[in-house]
Amino acid sequence: MSSATFQANLMNLQSNMLNFAYMLTSNRDDAYDLLQDTTLKVLDSEDKFAEDSNFKGWVFTIMRNIFINNYRSNSRAATVVDTTDNLYLLNLGSDSSAESPEESYGASEISAAIAEFDDEYRIPFSMHVSGYKYNEIAEHMNLPLGTIKSRIHFARKKLQERFSDYR
Repeated sequence: MSSATFQANLMNLQSNMLNFAYMLTSNRDDAYDLLQDTTLKVLDSEDKFAEDSNFKGWVFTIMRNIFINNYRSNSRAATVVDTTDNLYLLNLGSDSSAESPEESYGASEISAAIAEFDDEYRIPFSMHVSGYKYNEIAEHMNLPLGTIKSRIHFARKKLQERFSDYR
């Protein structure tokens, strides 16, 4: 497809794209922003379009992906980080009616249960709980990624079984 044909096809889709953008965002200004972002991305990606594929579907998929990425980015930006000296915001109760693990089990009981695990389960599970990613744990322990995932899964299952009747 020539560049002129590509651009003409894109311009013919603008009203459909605006309708789809409005359906996604439910806001006129955000819909226009999404339309503009999508148009620019499609024009930048012209060389990636395969001749035998559905042009309209390709464009709408790009729009949907841009919307999802923007939504995720905005969700992360809305996360509250407590910077108060006494961590006051972290100590506020939640509106959830479900009990938290801290209300059901003592941290010392859970720590003692984890300490009883064999090293092959305790080490990867403790590293995972500390925030390490699966691949980092696998590199540290010199084991395959699947083995690490299995061991962490089995450690969780052991904890669930141990504390299943605790209330």
